[in-house]
Amino acid sequence: MSRASRALLLVVVLLAGCGVPIDESPRPVQVPRGRQPAPVTGTPTGSVGRVDETLCFVRDDRLYPMVRRIDALPPVDVHLQHLLAGPSSTERDSGLTSALPGTVVVAGARVNGRLVEVDIQEAVDETGRSDEILAFGQIVCTLTRRQDVDGVSFQRAGRPLDVPRADGSLSRQPLTAADYLPLTRQR
Repeated sequence: MSRASRALLLVVVLLAGCGVPIDESPRPVQVPRGRQPAPVTGTPTGSVGRVDETLCFVRDDRLYPMVRRIDALPPVDVHLQHLLAGPSSTERDSGLTSALPGTVVVAGARVNGRLVEVDIQEAVDETGRSDEILAFGQIVCTLTRRQDVDGVSFQRAGRPLDVPRADGSLSRQPLTAADYLPLTRQR
């Protein structure tokens, strides 16, 4: 055996001896003392998808972006349906709600380039709710978190709709998450 072969064999033997020993059965792991990392929040239990789907819900009168992990980002109209379905039971247990039921009735959405046009129906009955700003903010915040959406506009019966922004002013122009930033929870 040549000198180079013996050196290579010695290296292989030494490397094979290095490493973590294998236990025959599971053993308990002791948690180290000191400061522990903060628990992971923002994803429902068992959420293991490949992409983020952000849905903006409400907690303490603020918009609260919640990230769900899903296999593939859905089309805009399906993403909007996920928002309209409201928070999951786990998300509700953490205090998240939605201002959408009873305030804004969404009839559908169309993608026009990088703009989403959301059709709003006239509410049938007056509900007495006063959180319209949060309801519109939820839609805008959710849809503009997508990389393929730059803005959201609203219409009723084919006509542009004046929509409240965070500062209370009305706008017919396409809105972005920046229009609701004062109401958005900062991480």
